[in-house]
Amino acid sequence: MDFSEKPVLTGDRTVLRPFTAEDADTMWEIVNDPEVVRFTFEPSTELTLDGLRSWYGVRTADPDRLDLAVTDRATGELVGEVVLYEWDPAARGCTFRTLVGPRGRGRGLGSEATRLIVGHAFERVGLHRVQLEVYADNARARRVYEKAGFMVEGVRREAALRGGAWVDGVLMAVLDHEWEARARTDATQVTGEPRLYTP
Repeated sequence: MDFSEKPVLTGDRTVLRPFTAEDADTMWEIVNDPEVVRFTFEPSTELTLDGLRSWYGVRTADPDRLDLAVTDRATGELVGEVVLYEWDPAARGCTFRTLVGPRGRGRGLGSEATRLIVGHAFERVGLHRVQLEVYADNARARRVYEKAGFMVEGVRREAALRGGAWVDGVLMAVLDHEWEARARTDATQVTGEPRLYTP
């Protein structure tokens, strides 16, 4: 059980696929978007285009993490990424993060991408727990995570200095049995009868 398999995950609006080095130019634009910078990176983070080319060129090689490009299914445009990392095989858990650039926002792409990769973690990889941390003032991301079933477990008070102000870090997680129960409920509400959930 690890992340050796680098799948293609297809939803109604998005396709998640492995990265290639050619994606670096688009990701360079995305990671320099002010909202992405504000909510994703430490202030001291220094990124370069060459560094991104090296990074995305080898994302398919790591068995202990899964980085997938989020693309718009209708156009094929790369709009962001979803990542499962910090894999703990003994606890069957990992950490999740995502970022979506401006052209992917407000259309449900991030929500669907989150459900697809978390569903993969539970249903294909066999994980027990997926966790994340989000800044308290990132309301958009918190809504996405809550819709996907993540629950608040705690708060790291004034955990980061962002733009001259202290911001809390909100710890969230979802467990395999919670995911299964929620998926079963969602499937029943859609069809009126129980069915096997396929993300």
